[in-house]
Amino acid sequence: MKLKCSVFFLLIMTCFMFGQKKPLDHSVYDNWQNIGARKISNDGKWVAYSVDPQEGNSNLFLYSVKNKTSKQFARATKVDFTNDSRFAVFQIRPLYKDIKAVKDKKLKKDKLTKDSIAIVDFLSDKTEKIPNVRGFKVPEKEGSYVAYLLENMTDKSSDGASDKEDGEDKDDDKNTKPLQLVVRNLLNGKSTTYDNVIRYEFSKNGKQLVFVTKKPEEKTGKDKKEKKDSLDHKPAEKKDTDKSKPKKYTFQTVQVVDLQKGTVTKISEMEGDFSQLAFDEEGNQLAYVGTSSAQNDLVKLYQLYYSNFKQNKKEIIANENPQMKKDWVISENRLPIFSKNGKQLYFGVAPRPVAKDTAMIANDHAVVDIWNYRDDYLQTVQLKDLKGDLKKSYAAVMQTEKPDTFRNIDGIDLDTLRLVNQGNADFALGITSLNNRIASQWEGSTKKTYFLIDNKTGERTEIIKDLDGAVAVSPLGKFVVIFDREKGKWSSYNIKTKQTLPLNSELTVSFVDEEFDMPDYPTPYGIASWTDNDESVIIKDRYDLWEFFLNGSKKPRNITNGFGRKNKITFDTYDLDKDIKSLNRKSTIYLSAFDNTSKANGIFKTSIQSNADPVKIQMENVWGYRSLQKAKNAEEYTLVKESYTDSPNIFVTSDFTEQKKLSNTNHQQSLYNWGTDELVHWTTPKGNTSTGILYKPENFDPNKKYPMIVYFYEKLSDNLNRYVAPAPTPSRLNISYFVSNGYLVFTPDISYVDGLPGESAIEYINSGVEKLKENQWVDGSKIGIQGQSWGGYQVAYLIAHTNMYTAAWSGAPVVNMTSAYGGIRWTSGMNRQFQYEKSQSRLGKNLWEAPELYIKNSPLFAINQVKTPVVIMSNDKDGAVPWYQGIEMFTALRRLGKPVWLLNYNGDDHNLMKRQNRKDIQIREQQFFDYYLKGAKAPVWMTKGVPATQKGKDWGFELTDDKPN
Repeated sequence: MKLKCSVFFLLIMTCFMFGQKKPLDHSVYDNWQNIGARKISNDGKWVAYSVDPQEGNSNLFLYSVKNKTSKQFARATKVDFTNDSRFAVFQIRPLYKDIKAVKDKKLKKDKLTKDSIAIVDFLSDKTEKIPNVRGFKVPEKEGSYVAYLLENMTDKSSDGASDKEDGEDKDDDKNTKPLQLVVRNLLNGKSTTYDNVIRYEFSKNGKQLVFVTKKPEEKTGKDKKEKKDSLDHKPAEKKDTDKSKPKKYTFQTVQVVDLQKGTVTKISEMEGDFSQLAFDEEGNQLAYVGTSSAQNDLVKLYQLYYSNFKQNKKEIIANENPQMKKDWVISENRLPIFSKNGKQLYFGVAPRPVAKDTAMIANDHAVVDIWNYRDDYLQTVQLKDLKGDLKKSYAAVMQTEKPDTFRNIDGIDLDTLRLVNQGNADFALGITSLNNRIASQWEGSTKKTYFLIDNKTGERTEIIKDLDGAVAVSPLGKFVVIFDREKGKWSSYNIKTKQTLPLNSELTVSFVDEEFDMPDYPTPYGIASWTDNDESVIIKDRYDLWEFFLNGSKKPRNITNGFGRKNKITFDTYDLDKDIKSLNRKSTIYLSAFDNTSKANGIFKTSIQSNADPVKIQMENVWGYRSLQKAKNAEEYTLVKESYTDSPNIFVTSDFTEQKKLSNTNHQQSLYNWGTDELVHWTTPKGNTSTGILYKPENFDPNKKYPMIVYFYEKLSDNLNRYVAPAPTPSRLNISYFVSNGYLVFTPDISYVDGLPGESAIEYINSGVEKLKENQWVDGSKIGIQGQSWGGYQVAYLIAHTNMYTAAWSGAPVVNMTSAYGGIRWTSGMNRQFQYEKSQSRLGKNLWEAPELYIKNSPLFAINQVKTPVVIMSNDKDGAVPWYQGIEMFTALRRLGKPVWLLNYNGDDHNLMKRQNRKDIQIREQQFFDYYLKGAKAPVWMTKGVPATQKGKDWGFELTDDKPN
């Protein structure tokens, strides 16, 4: 009897144990999935989507909307549908482990299997796979063709897709090896091959294809002798190192294939190089650039080639053209662009490059950066932009009816040139910040002047001068809409009459961010859409959409009828077809909807001319309705939906009321103790209301006490219903991991008062924590805080001014605003002054106006009051925060004998970029909080540390009975 009871007890215990969900551990990250790229065919009958693990092989799925069946393809990527929706074409990559092995072991790329492509014929339900292919292309808008380059497997030096990230084409690489181009008509299965091709391009309508061939370089006897010597480990002959000797390009040709007739026409050939191939919309015109300069010339001179096949017209624009500005040349660095109607061709020109003196001996001259107070940009900005500036080009425009004439409409004084009406307009929009650039050092933004530039004469018409704001040109180019940040006002400029009319001056509703809490002018909610014929523009307030008639003929209209503000729902329009630039006022349109109270997400419908409330179609406690995609020629849609409890999955629908779920990502989640999320509301000591999110473990027991970690940045409550995958994060809190392992996680919203960012953080964060401590299931003696960047600063400020937290983790903090004020943000090269005066640090005054604010808000000056153990992450290649800020914090606390650790991930950035470092910091963060908040053993890195002699040998993860303090 006793034995029977024991067996029964064991069975019960076994069932109980197997019924328990396990907590997440650090081994789960790589296989956790997300929805990757997705497309829907033009006819809406097929949906392509990929399911991507964080690290590993992706899977591509092709789903039949009609038959409700799926095809799955391993390691597939870069999928395209043909315009007629009959075929899908995609690449198949080598195994991830093989790609990783090549990178990790630094093996030669030819050791890696080349890419393949697959062609799926939906009509015949057949799939053909073609091995050893470098990329592929299909026409963008018409034509059932595919073109691809076949790798030469006998040439180990061939530059295959394995040499590139994600199979990216390298058609414009000057060192590309010539390969065989295959052009296949997918409808009849016929293929045509062309040898020695280095680059190619379809016309958008699939009627023409252009390709460049390159004569293979013949290996000389000397080359063969050198190769033999190297194989026999014998000294090779001394090579000719005289770089002054011209090295000519090999012979290249440009040929055009008429895909309907099957004819091939050679249109250019020379010893040189051709690139930047571009057709017009109809495939009747072609432009490209080419050079006959020697391959090793330090400065190469290019020409622009233009062909009109219908008119049998050719033109070469050379640098000696009398219309070229003195000392300017054709640029190779800008792809020629035809206007949509084909009447204008925009191409690049630039000042003639200056060759570097290669005869100068490096050791005989200084290497120096010269900073001048008159420079428009700091040297750090100039050096950061140097590569791009050396290739910078400016626009010239040619009237294709008169290809022998052109006009340079861009200039070195302009920051940007925007084409209007898809290039059809006879003018362009020029933008310059000249004479206002220095002030960006402390202003952050830069005032700009806007011009209309005549394409034929180059004449400039000023629209507005020194604007702190933004402008947008209507789709047909009849009006310019202007937003002035200083006034918070919108206006329209009539290009024909040159008159400016106010748009929202008589409305009391605000069109700028109502919650903006920085010491600067607030930002606008922005333009949602335009209506047909440039009749009106749709502009957003916080909740609703307003129609403003650009010629001022009618009063503004609230097209959502105030329903948004009344119900605290934010509406926006969709851009579901890149070819449609405006909306019909009479047609039904869909609106995305976000409930600011519940954080629900959904979709409504209305028409612009309607005076009624928008009609709700769907509102759910999910995230994803902004991700909507539409089939071009059918009422079929895809969207990716998620919530904190539901992993992202793709859905297809025709009416949104019935939605078909296609994917099933992360089914393994059901094996783990997950969690729930809910909103928390409270009132601060100063009477301000706030909101936050509380995450609880799935197995939450209100009769237990839980440790809690507080994670914050600025406002995070809109992230309710967002899925938080367990992942090695860039240094933020891995919320899912900690919740699964028995922690509460709280993310409070913070609002700020100018000049008092630190006190604002205390007001909102501490009061939110105190609110939660009223619950008996919160262990008020075991609360940690974690923040990164601005959040890291707030962690440092909190522990310097309060002792209510048991442990703290501060990533990339600023602790001394006086020393950080004049520093550099190395990612952009910009000075940090604007950060404090106008932006996130929110002091609102410069250091000399209010030094007391800089000291008051700097944790370093109160660091002696810290009693909370803290880990600092501060990396030596941080591109946003000076990494010495972390050192200042560490050395101060170390001197004071406070428990403090600093992690410097060598060569990594402000947010960790290297996955191995992300994995490392997750383990350390878990061990740190487990020790202080759960009473677990401490790791060696916290107790004894890891000396430099053990770096790369011992990571200090082992747990010990020793105490760090």
